[in-house]
Amino acid sequence: MQCRGPKGSLVLPFGFLVVLALGAGGCSDATSALQQDVTQLRQDLNALTLSVHRSRGDTETVVGQIDRRTREQSAEQSKQISSLSARVDSLSTELSRVASRLDELSRRVETLSRELASRPTPSAPSVPGGAPPSSSPTAPRPSSSGGPTPEQAYQAAYLDFSKGNYPLAIAGFREFVRRYPDATLADQAQYWVGESFFSQARASLAAGQTDKANRELEQAVQEFRRLVLNYPRGERVPTGLYKEALALLELKQTKLAQARLQYLIDNFPQSEEAPLAKERLATLGQSG
Repeated sequence: MQCRGPKGSLVLPFGFLVVLALGAGGCSDATSALQQDVTQLRQDLNALTLSVHRSRGDTETVVGQIDRRTREQSAEQSKQISSLSARVDSLSTELSRVASRLDELSRRVETLSRELASRPTPSAPSVPGGAPPSSSPTAPRPSSSGGPTPEQAYQAAYLDFSKGNYPLAIAGFREFVRRYPDATLADQAQYWVGESFFSQARASLAAGQTDKANRELEQAVQEFRRLVLNYPRGERVPTGLYKEALALLELKQTKLAQARLQYLIDNFPQSEEAPLAKERLATLGQSG
């Protein structure tokens, strides 16, 4: 029921006004709750965004570490492959040298065999009593099987040494000393056996093979000492003594090296190695 006031104005009922007031209060509460929900959603969104950024950063870090490790492993594998390839190439080259050397020796043997076969066999001169003439021990003759002369055997072994084929040189010089122990070049051959082991040791040290180098140095010491024992007045004895001392120094046997240097000075004062031995002794005395 509507109520009219003076001059026809419309007067609202009291109950309607109460309802309007209550509705306005409800709308205000709903708006406040909605604002709180929006604020909470923003906070949750910010937290989620921060978490995503952190996860992305961690992921990039892990991926970077994996990528770096992969590159390092790949580089190491490439280095190992290159090293193995170089070693295979070196072995192949060495094998080719050995094969060429064997072919050359075979051709020499065949040539000498043909030459000896084409020569008439000289008759032995008659000697009273029927005994054949004795040969000089310092000038051995080549074998009747057509092998190389002592000079040729020595030169073949020295050629191997000059090419760095130390195992072949050692075998060749040892065979020379075994077959011709009293030949003029016997002390030279024995010296080159020791020198071959000494050179091998230097190569092993350069390659970082310390244990192998020490074994070769010990063998060099034995070979140089055999030179002094078997050929005490040989031409190569002073050099052998000096090289023996150097090998002993490499083996950290300083006292023994000093004794060998002093022996060289006392017994071969006029040799070219004597001044070197004196200088080395002076250096060792100062370091000691």
